[in-house]
Amino acid sequence: MTLDPDLKIPTVAETVSHPSFPTALWNLEPDRAGLCPVAEGRGGPLEINYEVHGNGPVKLVFIMGLGGLLTGWQRQTFYFGHLNRDKYSVLVFDNRGVGASGKPLMRYSSSEMARDVYDLVTSPEVDFLPAEEEEQKRCLHIVGISLGGMIAQEFACLYPWTVSSLALCCTAPEIKNYSLTWLENIKSRIGMLVPKSPDESVAAVARQIFAHSWLALPDDAELPVAGRDPKVLPPAGADGKEYGKFESNAQRFVAQEMHKRMDKSKFGLKGFLLQLIAAGWHRKSEGELKKMAEGVGRERILIMHGTEDGMISLPHGEVLMEWVKPGRGLVVEGMGHAPSMERTKWFNELIGEWCAMGERLDGRL
Repeated sequence: MTLDPDLKIPTVAETVSHPSFPTALWNLEPDRAGLCPVAEGRGGPLEINYEVHGNGPVKLVFIMGLGGLLTGWQRQTFYFGHLNRDKYSVLVFDNRGVGASGKPLMRYSSSEMARDVYDLVTSPEVDFLPAEEEEQKRCLHIVGISLGGMIAQEFACLYPWTVSSLALCCTAPEIKNYSLTWLENIKSRIGMLVPKSPDESVAAVARQIFAHSWLALPDDAELPVAGRDPKVLPPAGADGKEYGKFESNAQRFVAQEMHKRMDKSKFGLKGFLLQLIAAGWHRKSEGELKKMAEGVGRERILIMHGTEDGMISLPHGEVLMEWVKPGRGLVVEGMGHAPSMERTKWFNELIGEWCAMGERLDGRL
């Protein structure tokens, strides 16, 4: 990863006092939302907080990574579920352990979290798939990032017949000692919540997740406009103001991160560590991934990884591509761990193309 020793991350104080801070989280009105019970007979039930945006026929499921909330997908939710709402139905949700979802004290695993996703998509509330397996068909477009990509791997291993397309972003078949030992890797993630000042903590996370060159650039978010864009409401708690820009991409990230961290009911050490265990113990062998790829269809699988990923290093993605042999494998020069934010336009267009490919293979286009 190319480090910029002169990169300055805006402080928490200057960010929360910025006029745009109240508008950092977009008030995107879902078509359906609620708490869905999952994990009956698997240590549950527990509730998963979900939203469905859009009413189109293409069913798109976004699975978030370690410690992330459903709002982390807001750029994709806006693009697919609002600007293109007649084409897509978009499911976003808080994984167990974070947000408004249940946070049971038990061992979390990527496979159990994948079963949570299956319970969610087959629920009458979400209704993306029939509950009866014999009535199910390939119709889900699964996008997972980081830990979400591990969950997506498990989902595709368990339920390959439901997957129309699969995008695995900045993830790994397992965390290995390519440049760090497993213990050092885990320590680096725990270090994200070791007592530090808020400025030190948020800056450290930003430097790990994003390409430093992108952080320094002016805020490049394409903002929604309430009253113009479908089902976009004015910013919550902002006295009807428009959505505003920040001074840099780094400051927008700090703002979103502080909205999350300031709500202790949605983000805390317990849930973060339980998700961290799931990521640390995720293991898919070459044989398991080969079987998954054959079950889903390699031509339906997209894998991407950035050369500037400071969270899950590039060799992890290269091994995943070597084992899966996806229809399309991308090593993207200069990209960090979050292409959904860093390269929003490119990422959204690529996911849209990949969904269309799956729809064509299934005879729906």
